[in-house]
Parts: sequence; structure tokens; C-alpha cells
Amino acid sequence: MIRKSTESETNRTQLEMVTLDELVPADHLVRKIEAVIDFEFIYPLVEDLYSEDRGRPSVDPVVLIKMAFLQYLFGIRSMRQTIREIEANVAYRWFLGFGFTDKVPHFSTFGKNYVRRFQYTSLFDDIFYHILEQAADAGFIDRAVLFVDSTHVKANANKRKLVKKTVRQEVKHYQAQLDAEVERDREESGKKPLGPKKNQAEETKEIKVSTTDPESGYYVKGEREKQFAYSVHAASDAHGFVLGAIVTPGNVHDSVAFPDLLDKVSDRLIQPFAVAADSAYKNPAIAKLLIDRGILPVFPYTRPKGKKGAFKTKDFIYDEHHDVYICPNNELLTYSTTMREGKRKYVSNPAVCVNCPLLEQCTKSQKHQRIIERHLWQPYMDEVEDLRHTELNRNIYDRRKQTVERVFADAKEKHGMRWTRYRGLEKVSMQAMLTFAALNLKKMAGWAWKNTQPA
Repeated sequence: MIRKSTESETNRTQLEMVTLDELVPADHLVRKIEAVIDFEFIYPLVEDLYSEDRGRPSVDPVVLIKMAFLQYLFGIRSMRQTIREIEANVAYRWFLGFGFTDKVPHFSTFGKNYVRRFQYTSLFDDIFYHILEQAADAGFIDRAVLFVDSTHVKANANKRKLVKKTVRQEVKHYQAQLDAEVERDREESGKKPLGPKKNQAEETKEIKVSTTDPESGYYVKGEREKQFAYSVHAASDAHGFVLGAIVTPGNVHDSVAFPDLLDKVSDRLIQPFAVAADSAYKNPAIAKLLIDRGILPVFPYTRPKGKKGAFKTKDFIYDEHHDVYICPNNELLTYSTTMREGKRKYVSNPAVCVNCPLLEQCTKSQKHQRIIERHLWQPYMDEVEDLRHTELNRNIYDRRKQTVERVFADAKEKHGMRWTRYRGLEKVSMQAMLTFAALNLKKMAGWAWKNTQPA
């Protein structure tokens, strides 16, 4: 016969004298965080957002921000669920300064305060950088190398609800400089100036826009599922601390967002010694930007494009002195013109090529002519390629998978950044900054706690 145990029922109702502090384990994450940061730094940041003599008493802004941190630190899916967890979890109550029976704010409180006070402010950026400065002051940050990458975060939008729109193409950050160099090169080469574009249709493009979240971008890459998404561009140090981040629609290329990200990190912290990034960032404009600023560019090898068995551009030797290309059959490709895109065109002599024994490997052109395009800023790319072979660059690039790639993996798997919780660029940016602030805070708290433990 099985006896029904009454011990568990008795334990549930027994009265004991115990403090909340006794119930929180000494190595709990919330204790480690409280030991390394004083959240009262938030008060000066929000001082201008609250009125002292109007309206009902508000929820303590420190409590509001700490509630949000609980959500992002522990990867809780929503603020509604976060409030439920706070109600039942003594560690969370301890972290917020609530007693056993204190009433927890309604889940909509943070959202209402965000709309009424925090939206369109720099509050979340300021919180992120305050935590980062704390980590830097503790000696945890390595500012020498910036590891840069981006990841797509699925938007809270139905991919089938869309409209097609024709929009004006954004002007690249370097366009004015490139246009000036193109005109100067054409003048020096005896060519007529190009002047402004006459066909305005070249400056527009058709895109798909979500009717659910119009600020997201339609994202397609290879065989992956087509979807609306946001791109989170981030830079980390060698230890995996996030040093800066920006959010763009998912259809914005990594290289377009890079200059703004570099400026953000450099302005807030310090210009890095080197920047390591994948092949998406490897182009003449970024190579020039980094080298001109005295930053070491660290990029990977990129496979030459073209059909298998055919001659690639690398098979042709550029003679800088005579400004010609020498083909594998020792014939010359001479300068023809400089195009608006910033490329100088070099062409072969069809009368020579038609009888060349290597013609089939060289070109399929009906004119029997090989064309090579060389960017005005190709010398910067050549320098990038030379640096790629150095031991320093190889060692730096090998650390990407342990730094920024690891950051994105943790953010998605442990902190809820696989999907957006909100709609609109402003709110998604808040989610990204709070996620990265939580990652930095968690790492800083863990490191500081380890330093206090006996060896």
C-alpha cells in the first residue's frame, strides 16, 4: 500500500524566519552584476525625461531598466513573461529591490515609458557605453583590434504581405570623392569630362517593402529563405566585448554600414590599430578608408571569379610604369577610358588576338577582344593582398570566430536575438543595444567575480 506523503504539503505552508538575501546563491549572476556596477548612474541620464511636480508618481527608472536587463540577460521572450518570472523568482526580486510581497509593475509599464519618455533618445546607447567604460576601467577591454561583422535578425513581419516600390538609390559615402578622382583621371588621360548623370532612372531601384514593418528590408542570400529582416552590424574586441553596434534594414550591404560603425567606435573609444572583417567588406573603398586613416586592414583570401579554365585578371600582369596589362601571351592591353564607376578600362588589339593560340582561354568575345577593368583605388587592394600574407594578419583574422562570430552566436542562442521583438528601426535598435549591453555586463561581472575568488 502506498502512503500519501503529507510532508511536502507541510513544507509548503510552514512558517520560517528567513531573509530574501539568504535565498539568493552567492554565485548567482545577479549578485555578480550588483557587485560590479551601481545602477544609479541611470538617474542623471533620465533626469530631463521626468517631471518632479506633474502627474502621478512614476515607477523608479532604475527598476524599469533593471527589469529590461533581466529580460535580456536571461533570454526571456517577452516583458510579460519577464514579469511572471520576477513574481516567482527570489533572485530577480532581490536584484530589483522588491520584498517577498511587493507588487511587481504591470508588464506594459516598460512599454509605456519607452513610448512616452525613452523613444528617440540616446538613453540605451548611453547605458551601453557606460557599461563598456566600466569594463575598460577594469582593464577588460582590448582596443587594439576591431573585429567587425553583421548578422540578420528576422523581422516581426509576414513575408507575404508586401508591396513593390521604386526608391532612389542611396549615395555612397565616398561617391563625391570618387567622382572627383574619375574626372581628374579622365582629364589627365585626355578624355572629355563625364559631368552629372543624364539618365535619372539609373539612380532608382525597385524594392519589396513590408506592409507590416515598412522599416525592415527584404533579405535574400543564396538558398536561404527569403524574409524581411534587420541587419545588426557590430564590432568587438579580442575578448568578445562589443564595442559598438548599429542596426539597418536587412537589404543594406555590410560595406555600406561599415563607415558609420567605424566612426561610432572611434568617436566613443579610440581609433583601433587594425580592423578584421570578412570578404563582404573587402572592396577598394573600405581598403582606402582604412589605409588612409592609418588602420591595418585584415581581410581574407577571396577566390577569383570567372569560368573554370579561363584566364582570370590575376593572370595578367600590370605594368605600372607603362600603364598597360601584359597578357599570358606577352601581348599588351592598353588604356581605353575611365568609367563613371571609378574603373579604368584596358583593351587588347583584336587584330592580334584573333590569331592567338590562347584565345579560347582568354575571351569568348565575338570581337576577339579581352577587356580588363582596374579600379582607381586598386593600389589599396594590392596592399591589402600583400598584408594578407603576413603572420600578423593571419593571426588576427583567425581570431574572428572566437570574437564577433561568438558574440552573434551567444546573442541569438542565449539572449533572444534570433527574431525581433518589436517593429521599426528605433525599437529594434533598442533591442540590439540592450542585448549587447547585457552581454558585456554578463562578461564583465563574470570576470570580476573570478578575480575575487581564491586561487
